[in-house]
Amino acid sequence: MWIFVSCAQAVTQRALDRRPPAPQKGPMTARSASVRPLSLEGCRAWIISDGKAGHEIQCLGVAAALGVEAEIKRVAPRGLYKLTAPWGPVAPTERFGHSGSRFGPPWPAIAFATGRVTTPYIRALKRMARLQTYTVILLDSRTGASSADLFWVPEHDSRRGPNVITTLTSPHGFTPSRLAALRADMPPEIAALPAPRVAVLIGGPNGDYSYGAGDISRLAASLAGLAHNGASLMMTPSRRTPPGLIAALDAATAAMPRLLWSGAGDNPYPSFLAHADAFVVTADSVNMAGEAAATGKPIYIFTPSGSSPKFARYHAALQAYGATRPLPDGARAALEQWTYAPLDSAHTIAAEITRRWARRAAMLPGLVRGEDGVS
Repeated sequence: MWIFVSCAQAVTQRALDRRPPAPQKGPMTARSASVRPLSLEGCRAWIISDGKAGHEIQCLGVAAALGVEAEIKRVAPRGLYKLTAPWGPVAPTERFGHSGSRFGPPWPAIAFATGRVTTPYIRALKRMARLQTYTVILLDSRTGASSADLFWVPEHDSRRGPNVITTLTSPHGFTPSRLAALRADMPPEIAALPAPRVAVLIGGPNGDYSYGAGDISRLAASLAGLAHNGASLMMTPSRRTPPGLIAALDAATAAMPRLLWSGAGDNPYPSFLAHADAFVVTADSVNMAGEAAATGKPIYIFTPSGSSPKFARYHAALQAYGATRPLPDGARAALEQWTYAPLDSAHTIAAEITRRWARRAAMLPGLVRGEDGVS
């Protein structure tokens, strides 16, 4: 997946056009005093996606933090071009680099990619646009360091280097302003639940975790214990949640104050996130744990059978940060209260992107351009 960002005023020299002040003593020079920080806010963005919802969520989160207008464009290379990604070329049918094609000039000021099959596109863009486009890859697509100007990976990933930045959680769209807007409008069905309200964010089996009968029984018993100890539950499954797990949780909590999204209509996940006093999140979902951590509210992690070194590092880091604790078993599952600073990775990533891009724009006037050619 990619994001291209371009705008008529992406790089401006208004500050440089003004007469500089008289030289001052100390580290501030006449030139540094006259240069104002450059920003990408207001630029137009393209999100070129491989269609994976998780990838699009990450890109949209960074785009929102940058303050750009994003348009999603999806790609689906086939045959040899899919099999050889991320190392192979872009399919010639894309007419990459030709005027009039969807991947042609004028070149954008900044481009993001995430996902293996999109990597050839950003590598081709970097080669053709050169310094006119600042290129960023989200997540480690197993490509060389020269494929982009900047990489972002979560801290639990092993990739490191001078052009690699990391954050504890992944970017997403639940910004502080969006959460505040959601909190200002509590749906009546949530308001009817007694406090404390616990949002239960349920994943499912993946390549590292499985949900056997014992795992399902443990989770159902722990949720019942929370409810018996005074909590109401707001439960939402994901696309990976097996029907048997949903049925077990339904049966275990049927007589208790709760909401259980059945899959019909709009997912109440955003409202659950905003109005929860605490969370239960299954360990198989990195994204759901990270989104819950944007609230600063207590997060209990339920761990089904399995794990992997990456998941283990991630959950150890979240617990060390103070965001999470293991979900107690059965009747012992009573709510505790703790606080931590909310994690806002999208803005952290956007700020570092802006800093590095602006530094290059200031150092290379005339080469770093927006689509109008103004440096």
